[in-house]
Amino acid sequence: MNTDDLKNLKQLIETIAILRSPEGCPWDREQTHKSLRENLLQETYEALDAIDKENDDNLKEELGDVLLQVVLHAQIASEVNKFTIEDVAKTITEKLIRRHPHVFSDTKVKDADEVLVNWEKIKRKEKPERKSALSGIAKTMPALLVAQELSKKAVKTGFEWPNEESLWECFESEIKEFKDEVAENNKELMEDELGDILFSVVNVARWHKIDPEIALIKANKKFKARFQMMEALAPKDLSEYNIDELEDFWRQAKEKLKNRL
Repeated sequence: MNTDDLKNLKQLIETIAILRSPEGCPWDREQTHKSLRENLLQETYEALDAIDKENDDNLKEELGDVLLQVVLHAQIASEVNKFTIEDVAKTITEKLIRRHPHVFSDTKVKDADEVLVNWEKIKRKEKPERKSALSGIAKTMPALLVAQELSKKAVKTGFEWPNEESLWECFESEIKEFKDEVAENNKELMEDELGDILFSVVNVARWHKIDPEIALIKANKKFKARFQMMEALAPKDLSEYNIDELEDFWRQAKEKLKNRL
């Protein structure tokens, strides 16, 4: 990083301070940590979208929007003497150095897996007040990501299927239990059992080292492309066809997109 890069970062910090000043922007002055929650989430998702598109220019722009949120939150905190952007940078730098003893001290590791094991050990030492192995998962995370984290953390204690056959037996058992509740038309228990199926899917994904979030994103993209191809193939609105005709359009759409998705 050269001096000009740091100059640009400093200018961003100063610009946000001006926007928050009495002579600045009324909208920016009104913002609080809570009012900006959705903005931070939206900008993060837009950055993830740019990553999926593999568009560097778009990613540069979206990461700038995420950085804006970080600096803006730090500015809000600094105005009431809580912390500054320098405190934020100092805290994360110290954490990175602490959690990479194999780089910044004499600790030796064999591979990336051992790095992660050490990382977790250091985290537990840093936060001894966390009594459960499942602590430290943000409540505001999407349910699919929470399930991933719960599964990963539980496995680190040794709570793991002995083999893949046991994993599939559990998965199939959850499906049977859901079907049983469907037969009884018990909506509340159906919801519970469906949740168990979804959690089991996350476990299957983890076992096979597949990110279920990415897998679902790809499935959504595939469904959308095929459905829109159906719409393009059909001379009339899809609602005017019966299910057999719609399934025929679906098969045609799958064939046309076979080598494009």
